[in-house]
Amino acid sequence: MAYYKKPRWKGAALSRLLSLILVTLLAVLLLVFSLRTWSEVALNGFDNDWNGSYNSSELEKLGLPKQNELSIRLEMQNRLPPRNVDQYPNLAKDYIIIVLYVHNRPQYLQVVVQMLSQLVGINETLLIVSHDGYLEEMNEIVKGIKFCQVKQIFAPYSPHVFSNSFPGASSNDCKSMKDAAKKHCRGNPDQYGNHRSPKIVSLKHHWWWMMNTVWDGLKETRQHSGHILFIEEDHFIFPNAYRNLQILVSLKSEKCPDCYAANLAPFDVNSRGEGWDSLIAERMGNVGYSFNRTIWRKIHKKAKEFCFFDDYNWDITMWATVYPSFGSPVFTLRGPRTSAVHFGKCGLHQGQGQGGACIDNGLVNIRVEDIDKVPNIKSHWEVRVYEHQPGYKAGFKGWGGWGDNRDHQLCFNFARMYINSFPSP
Repeated sequence: MAYYKKPRWKGAALSRLLSLILVTLLAVLLLVFSLRTWSEVALNGFDNDWNGSYNSSELEKLGLPKQNELSIRLEMQNRLPPRNVDQYPNLAKDYIIIVLYVHNRPQYLQVVVQMLSQLVGINETLLIVSHDGYLEEMNEIVKGIKFCQVKQIFAPYSPHVFSNSFPGASSNDCKSMKDAAKKHCRGNPDQYGNHRSPKIVSLKHHWWWMMNTVWDGLKETRQHSGHILFIEEDHFIFPNAYRNLQILVSLKSEKCPDCYAANLAPFDVNSRGEGWDSLIAERMGNVGYSFNRTIWRKIHKKAKEFCFFDDYNWDITMWATVYPSFGSPVFTLRGPRTSAVHFGKCGLHQGQGQGGACIDNGLVNIRVEDIDKVPNIKSHWEVRVYEHQPGYKAGFKGWGGWGDNRDHQLCFNFARMYINSFPSP
């Protein structure tokens, strides 16, 4: 009897092993099919007007990651001309380009697009929407814009574009200090011992890639010497914001020649302004900020300081290390009443889909008064200067989240994409 039981046991074990192998293969095939299907859905959402050639090998020579199919398609989309040119063929003299950078909060974006449609002067300028990777719902909202020239650009090296390799997460990345003790995981921890989170580092990568691309990479903007206004998907812009900004830009050289920028809102995001009959010069804020190519050149030269500072926040990096390296205070000029407000409850990587609670009842409760609908800055006003505002002190080393050498190098390589003579770090 023992002779016959042993073969039956082996047969059962072999059967279970084959079943396990089959289930594993089916799971792998399903995963591959799902990823492929997602890519095809994403690619089907693109415009198909690009007929030129594309060579990704030149970018790889700069040390940029090898591109996948979606990354290449995003790069090709970035070369398409603006839409609505037939309706708005001529841009106004001395127009100020508006750049709206977005992530994955469609509820916010719908509010901002509705607000921009009411912006006085929006039909005179070019709106550029910079996406952190690709999200179909965000893309469809922007494609519905009909009130001005609009150009979309997509960050082709966003961690969200790479599902299983850097800049996204890969299987051999270190995820904790325990992983770091293993010999085969990759990645450097930040100053607090934490390893990279692709969703977190994407914020700083997107901002820096966008800046380099808008100022130096796009046919529509690389010869633009005037100011460019930068807003985010959770910045509510009042109807008079564009006209107010035009006034500030025209006054800046006379009223505040040492000012680097013009802002629509106070540095303190909770402030609605002082209500004085005067202009304000203060630290440069991160809501509705604008500057020209001369200032961009100064910022671009500080790529090493920006890319190697251990803080995943682009704005804190600027305040703590880039601006102080200029050697003099970095002031911005603004009006005494805000023309932009930060709104919303959710962080940058929350609030996806219609079911989120990022906005109460789908509404933004920001009061817009009659004075916010017309220009309310006077050219005869004097300038009050905030000489000593609280900020990051010398020796501040950042909040971390940006310790991986691969992120440092990718960031720095973005500064070299369009300027071949830019030195190595």
